Amino acid sequence: MTTESETYDPEARGLPLVAVLLILTVVSGLIDAVAYLGLGQVFTANMTGNIVVLGFAAAGAPGFSVPHTATSLVSFVAGAVAGGRVARRVGDCSRRTWTRLTLATEAVLVGAAAVVAFAAPGTVGTTYTLIALTAFAMGMRNAAVRKLDVSALTTTTVLTMTLTGLAADSRTAGGSGRGAPRRGAAVVAMAAGALLGAWLVLHHGLSVPLLVAAVMTGVLAVTASGRE
Repeated sequence: MTTESETYDPEARGLPLVAVLLILTVVSGLIDAVAYLGLGQVFTANMTGNIVVLGFAAAGAPGFSVPHTATSLVSFVAGAVAGGRVARRVGDCSRRTWTRLTLATEAVLVGAAAVVAFAAPGTVGTTYTLIALTAFAMGMRNAAVRKLDVSALTTTTVLTMTLTGLAADSRTAGGSGRGAPRRGAAVVAMAAGALLGAWLVLHHGLSVPLLVAAVMTGVLAVTASGRE
């Protein structure tokens, strides 16, 4: 039976964080599809891939750009720094409040990117603006996800380790299988986001998938709870 304290617990109202982070993983795949396919083969959510891309670009591999990749890396780090500073300033607020604040900021940044992509498509300035806005937003989000510390879910990073954990901790490998559902769901969510993003970029350009990402994040900003 539900107690009165549980009924009126503000942290418990809304979408559980596990579901929120899985949906954000879809958004990450979508954002990286936009960046890689539409902004010159660069990542703005997945910095592991971006470091590799930077190496390709520095070696002179065709189709890769050091300035594009460097812009993404610097913007992501700046977003993570900003997210960390905000986290320390509002450290006493609830998980729910912190999550919603961060997601609202991300939705505004990605929404601004969608507006720029619609208003001035195909220009050099637009390319750098979209890279900077989306990478900054992903950096802020990663700082928030790190603060939330939800087991086996990161939304953007280290899918290699997620797959490793999925296999190494499986019953087949003699493990308990703990965390397998979340890890498996994260892999599927990233692939689904990349698929959706790629389809939207190929058929509708850059503004539509960015708008979809902004709307998805905005909905989460008003529905997320503080519980797993």
